[in-house]
Amino acid sequence: MSAQETRGEAAARLPVRWCSRAEPLEPLAVVGEGPVAVALARRVLAEDDAGLATWEGVAGPGLLVLLGASASLPWVDGAVYLGRDDAAPSLLLPCALAPDVAAPLLERAFVAHAHGMGTKLAVLPASMCLVSLDAARPVSRVTLQAWLDTGTTGDTP
Repeated sequence: MSAQETRGEAAARLPVRWCSRAEPLEPLAVVGEGPVAVALARRVLAEDDAGLATWEGVAGPGLLVLLGASASLPWVDGAVYLGRDDAAPSLLLPCALAPDVAAPLLERAFVAHAHGMGTKLAVLPASMCLVSLDAARPVSRVTLQAWLDTGTTGDTP
């Protein structure tokens, strides 16, 4: 194991506490996990094709991330809204929460820990997940419905 890998793993184990953000970030994404992901998918499918065309998304087992303009993001009870802190541009962080460490240090640690996942990451403190956003694609009604139908909406990753 190289020194660089060791530093990345050590940085990822540092405890990060989250507190209320003095000024919320502008939402750029909405995330649903578990049953909230299902509710978000159903809410998105209720939109017309013009609405779907304004969003990109990524999905996995028990997880749905929708990216788009702040005003276009749907509201779903229990969803987490993410925004960009200028001090950590490769991360999308919870709009209402701030880490107790400097954002650039957090970004460096998470990018090192997620080596190979991609360069843009969504940070989900409640489930302690990092989600690569590099695979985000335009939302397709057919693909989203198939995601719901195949049961990939199970447990949170």
